[in-house]
Order: sequence, then C-alpha cells, then structure tokens
Amino acid sequence: MTSTHETTAPADLDPANPFAAPSTLPYGLPDFAAIREEHYEPAILAGMAAHRAEVDAIATNPEPATVQNTLEALERAGQLLGRAARAYFNQLPSDSTPGLEDVQERLAPRFAAHQDAINMDARLHARVRSLADAAAAGDLDLEPDTAYLVEKLMKQFQRSGIELSPQDQDTLRDLNARITSLEASFGRKLLAGANEASVLVTDEAELAGLSADARAGARAAAEARGQDGWLLEMQLFTHQNVLASLENPTTRERVQSASMARGATGGENDTREVLLELARLRAEHAQLLGYEHHAAYIAADATAGTTAAVNEMLGRLAPAAVANARREASELAKVSGASGSGGADGVAAADWSYLNEAVRKQRFNLDDAALRPYLELERVVHDGVFKAAGLLFGLSFTERADLPGYHPDVRVYEVFDSVEPGEPGTGLGLFLADFYTRESKRGGAWMDSLVVQSDLLGEKPVVVNNLNIVKPPAGEPTLLVWDEVTTLFHEFGHALHGLLSDVRYPSQSGTSVPRDFVEYPSQVNEMWSWEPQILRSFAVHHTTGEPMPAEWVDTMLASRVWGEGFSTTEYLAAALLDQAWHQLTPEQVPTSVEDVLPFEAAALAAAGVDFASVPPRYRSTYFNHIFGGGYSAGYYSYIWSEVLDADTVQWYAENGGLTRENGEAFRRKLLARGGSQDPLASFEDLRGRAAEIAPLLERRGLV
Repeated sequence: MTSTHETTAPADLDPANPFAAPSTLPYGLPDFAAIREEHYEPAILAGMAAHRAEVDAIATNPEPATVQNTLEALERAGQLLGRAARAYFNQLPSDSTPGLEDVQERLAPRFAAHQDAINMDARLHARVRSLADAAAAGDLDLEPDTAYLVEKLMKQFQRSGIELSPQDQDTLRDLNARITSLEASFGRKLLAGANEASVLVTDEAELAGLSADARAGARAAAEARGQDGWLLEMQLFTHQNVLASLENPTTRERVQSASMARGATGGENDTREVLLELARLRAEHAQLLGYEHHAAYIAADATAGTTAAVNEMLGRLAPAAVANARREASELAKVSGASGSGGADGVAAADWSYLNEAVRKQRFNLDDAALRPYLELERVVHDGVFKAAGLLFGLSFTERADLPGYHPDVRVYEVFDSVEPGEPGTGLGLFLADFYTRESKRGGAWMDSLVVQSDLLGEKPVVVNNLNIVKPPAGEPTLLVWDEVTTLFHEFGHALHGLLSDVRYPSQSGTSVPRDFVEYPSQVNEMWSWEPQILRSFAVHHTTGEPMPAEWVDTMLASRVWGEGFSTTEYLAAALLDQAWHQLTPEQVPTSVEDVLPFEAAALAAAGVDFASVPPRYRSTYFNHIFGGGYSAGYYSYIWSEVLDADTVQWYAENGGLTRENGEAFRRKLLARGGSQDPLASFEDLRGRAAEIAPLLERRGLV
C-alpha cells in the first residue's frame, strides 16, 4: 500500500532510480532487487531538495495556518526522502560496503543541515505557534493526537535553536554537522575494528568445549575471510558468548582481551579521538541551548525529565547490584576444579561465564551445551516468537519468498491480523528477519522500519529485525544459546510496536516515543520466552523431536534470578559510564586520547561499579549506542523502561497471563498509540496507576 498524496519527484532524479516513485511491491516494500548502491545518494539528495521545497511552500502559504495546510501538510512532506533514507539507514548497518560508508560520510552533514533548515525556519515556527496559541485560547478545538503533535513540534523548535540569535544559530548548525559526521566516523571505525579484533585459532585443540556447530560456524567465518583456522568473531558487547564454552583459559583470555581492547589499539580504527571530540561538541551544543550538559538536554525530552532522576535511579540500584555480583563471584570461586585464573576480585572476567556454567550445572543441573540442541532457530521463531504473537494479538505469518530482501539471508513474512482464531485475517504489514552475523554487519541487535504506519498516508508498516547469530554451514541447523532466544523475543517486541501501530500521523507511528520508553514494549515481550506454554512449544530437540525434559524447563524457570548480579552490574556500569561522559561541561572533557581509559576507570570507581570481574557491557571505545547510535546520555533507558516492564509482567500475571484479552488490552491501550500521546499516560491507562519499582527489584534479586 502506498500513499496517493505525493508530489512529483524532482526532475533531476533519474526516473529509472528505484526511489523516484513509490514502490509497487506489497506494502511499499523497497524493491531491493532493483536497488543498487549508486541509487541511494542521488535519491536522498533529490529527496532533501523536494522536502525543502514542500516545507517552504507550507511556510510561505498566505492563508492562515490550519491543521490541514500546516500540520497535515508537514506530515505528508518528504516522502521521497523518507523512503530513500529509511532503506539506506537500514542497509548501512546491516550490509555495509565501503561505498555506502563513503555516502554516509558525505551525507551526514547534509542531513544535519537539512533538519536545521526546517527546525530553524521562523516562518514555519510562527505558523505552528499560531495553532498552539489558538488552541490555548480556546479558539481552536484539536483532536488529542493533534494537540500532542503541536506540543511536540513546539518543543522541537525550541530544542533546535529557534530562539537563538542568528549568530548562535550558525554556531549550532556547525556543531550539528560536525557531530553527525563524527557519529558516522565512530560507527565506521568500530565495524572495521571489530572485524580486526576477531580471534583466529589455528589449533583446534584450543577450541575444546566449543560445540561442533559453533566450530563449524567459526571455520566458515575464517574461510569467508580467506584465513586458515577458526575465526571467533566479535559481538558488540564486552562479554562474548563463546566464553561460556571454551575450556582453554588461554583462549578465553585471548577473546576477552581482544574484546576489551577494541577502539584503543592505535591506528586508523582507534575511536578515542572521535569520542573525545563528540563528548566536547555535544556539551557545547547543550550549553548553547541553555542546558548544563548534554545529559540534561537528553533527559529534558524523555520521560525521566532530569538527570537528577536518572542519577537517583542508577545510584539506587548500583550498590545492591555490585553486592549481588560479588556474592556470585564468591560462588564461582568455590566451584570444584575451577580453572579460573583469578585476579584482584577472585574471578577473572574472561573466566566468569565458564565458571558460571559450572555453577549452573552443579546448582541447577543446567548446561548451555546441553540446552542448545533444543533451541533451534526455526522452532524458536515459529513456535515461540510467532506463536506468542498469535495467542496474544491474533497475528499470523506467511513467508513471502517472492519478495526480495536487501541481502540473501533476509527473509520476508507477510503479517495477518485475525479477529477470530483460525481466520486468515487481513494484511497488516511485512516483517523482515535478518538473523545472521556477517562481516558487513555491525554487532548487536536492532529493529528498523522501512515503511511506517499512518492513516493519513494510508500506509501499513514494514519492519526489520537484525540479530548477529553465527551462521552454520549450509544444511546445518542454527542452534541458539538462551541469550539469543531472549534477544529474538526482545527485538520482536520492537517489531510489534511498529506492526501494531494505529495512528494518524506518521511522525507518531510505532516506536516514535521517548528513548527511555521505547525499550519498554520490547522488554515486556521477553516474558513470553519464559512462559511455560510457549517455552515447551519451541524447546524441542532439533533431530529427535523430543521436548526439552520437563525438569530442565522447571529448573530454567527456577534459576532466573541466578546471574542477575552479573547482568545488572555490567549494564549499570555502561549506563553510568554514559552519564559520566555526558554530564561533563566542555572544559571538563579530557583532551588527550591517553586520558580516555583513565577517565573511564575513575568514573566507574566514583559510581561504585569498578568490579574488575564484571567489566562494563560496553567500554567507551566500542560503546556504539552512545557514540555511534542514538542513545547518547540515554543508555539508562533500558533499566528505566524495565521498571514499566516488570510492573506490566505483574499486571499480566494478575489478569490471567497469556490470553487474547490481555494481549488486546496491551495492544489497544499501549502499542497502537505509538507516540500519539504522553507514553506514561498510555502506561497508566493500561496499569490503572503509575509504575512501581518493587517488581523490578524483585526480578533483579535486589531486595
């Protein structure tokens, strides 16, 4: 489905460019079979020109401002730019090339300038302000979603410098252009550095403990790069999954050291100079707009409101989390026959996962290697992720092999919405699944939108989930560790937020909510990976078809709190590190690359999370969320959102759990509303009250 309200593409864009007209594929899916690398830049530049002309026409309209000629016109504008940019920014982290990275470096300052031109347009601001003033005076009756749109636009103008002097606006434009370029540079260096840091093992004996399929994947990764041996590729976070299996402590230490050294090894992929300049320029940007520092600027536009609220939350959790982690470390150190190399805190970071597996075997009779044959990707997706969505929301999924993805690994599913169980339902949108790691994909897991739902434009959603699961050799099953299972459910929670959006304005669609709220629905969706009915459905041996032994399932459920000390501490260390960098004034930012890691160490010590056995989930030099992505001063969002999540899990339990009635309430009161109203009002509509922290403290073992 495509919009019928689009102006003609600029004459200087080749009509043969796949972005020149809306896609004719179902739901407006970009025609990746026709799209080439060289199509992106001209389409984006033409889209910027067209968008600016459309906005200029709105700003100079001689008629008094109305909802239709100003707000709706703004929401309709920029469709060429939107479809080209969304496709490009999806492919850039998912299947990058040097050419696409060059495009990013060229266009990053252009994007910043383009947005500044709109947000600093005094004529446009005056039109929106006239609507806000008329509504405030009672002379204009706005629908609730429209009133909220006006409120957000006015705040956006203010936060973009509309009230600054012309000289300060010029300074702000320069800062925005440079910041955007540096973020692109950080991401590019990080991807190259991650590939460079991969650990090549040439003696198979050093892989003792690693499963046969994981070895095969490592072998294939080495062959893909023309290397002889087994290549252990880096995941984005500090703690690598292979550490739980590798029996050789020297191999574990090689992996851990390579992971933690990323971005600080000198050479062209060192990120320290970039992150220092980013921290300083962001601080200057915030002060120019009247904020104490960048963290204050970010918090003011989030549900947290202030850095004091963020600091209070993190400070409340950190001591209990570290104490819990130290108790876990003591247990690990007592493991009979432990091969941990020890250290100042008793357990080396490289050995934690391996020793943790030994404790799990002793205490809970659980073994990741034994669990993996029961966690096969296809079953987890179809009989886990999709099944839960069907039981809760009435969704069904049909794979569309006829529709092209942007890479051969991408699978496209059409999503149907059924009122009654068993009915075929109506087409809701498309879901693209890109599960496997590759050299051209950055680490981590994320969701993107290629088309956003909007009643105004008559468009239905097309969403993408990206993960980084090691791909087995052809014909072999993809067996998962439990963290990858929960990640599948988590990212699909983001996908549901986009798929189940039901709003009028595209700018309010799906995940267009504050950063410290956007993780909430995805974290809620993780609960279904643990739900006994769903877990028993997908936890089936991939060759025998036998279900995972019931006692294993029961033990898994009983063991959930174990390990929360580690996971909470490594997360909080990263969140506190993010705040430490972004609560600096420009003068306080270190000036030498040699000061980056000492600053990090001092910040962790000051926050009370300097526990060597549990390093931060991301160190500064490879913290893509905050220096290359959109989470600067906002990594706290995960725990902030988890307060809402844990409270919602309790709500589900109080109301009967996995039922269509509960799913419908969660869908209509929260997911469907996207950013069309205050998100905390959506939560309170669902829960019947404000969120409480007690369920989170209990879940994390912090009581």
